[in-house]
Amino acid sequence: MYRLAAFDMDGTLLMPDHRVGPETLAVLNQLVEREMAVTFATGRHYLDAQPIMAQLGLRGYLITGNGTRVYDNQGRRLHATDLPAEVAEQVLNTRWRTDASMHVFRDEGWMTEVAVPEEMLRAHHLSGFRYQLTELRGLPAFGNSKVCFVAPHETLLELQLQLQAQLGDAADLCFSAYECLEVLPLGCNKGTALDRLSRHLGLTLADCMAFGDAMNDKEMLAAVGHGVVMGNALPQLKSLLPQLPVIGHCQQQAVAHYLQHWLRSPCLTYSPEL
Repeated sequence: MYRLAAFDMDGTLLMPDHRVGPETLAVLNQLVEREMAVTFATGRHYLDAQPIMAQLGLRGYLITGNGTRVYDNQGRRLHATDLPAEVAEQVLNTRWRTDASMHVFRDEGWMTEVAVPEEMLRAHHLSGFRYQLTELRGLPAFGNSKVCFVAPHETLLELQLQLQAQLGDAADLCFSAYECLEVLPLGCNKGTALDRLSRHLGLTLADCMAFGDAMNDKEMLAAVGHGVVMGNALPQLKSLLPQLPVIGHCQQQAVAHYLQHWLRSPCLTYSPEL
């Protein structure tokens, strides 16, 4: 019997309009009633993810910033990892040959130099989380949890080569979505963060199940006792984790359907047709 359930948010637990469906909320409450540790594991900032969990009436655990921060179910921070100062300084001060916009995340919020299109802000309508217009080159080198570049995928692929050439193995690069490339502290991801949280709770990763849809979920899904890939997942994720079950689309609240079946028959294998 698994004792912790970790959920990516966008593209997994949330529907495309960034809401939690009623069936999903009901099954999350069932997990809580069974004393499972419900955990949101997301690329979102704490100031974005925590209000969503609070609005749902859940007192769960949080892994935010793609593993850069870990919080207990009382909102107490258990762990924080930032980009090394020399890496942050290099990323912030290099004039990259790209049209991608740069976004920096610190404990105090989301920093960027240009106004963000309203379409990007729709993802944050539940929390009201907003960016702060800031001269990025003026930010301190310390205290930056991650840097994101946003642009069409082909543009980011070109930028990825530049970042790899400049940073080498000093940081990790990850596509959290087709149009979002992130620079993260080396070795920092949802998988390592979940390992830290599970050990804090006296569990192992074998006691955990997890759901995800993007490349920033790869390490977490591969490491847990039972990983589940969304039907709407990035093709790269499906190809890298062919051993894991693939369920339906987040639009149809596939996580809820999967867990409803699992709660009835936790020892049985789920079939997406059920």
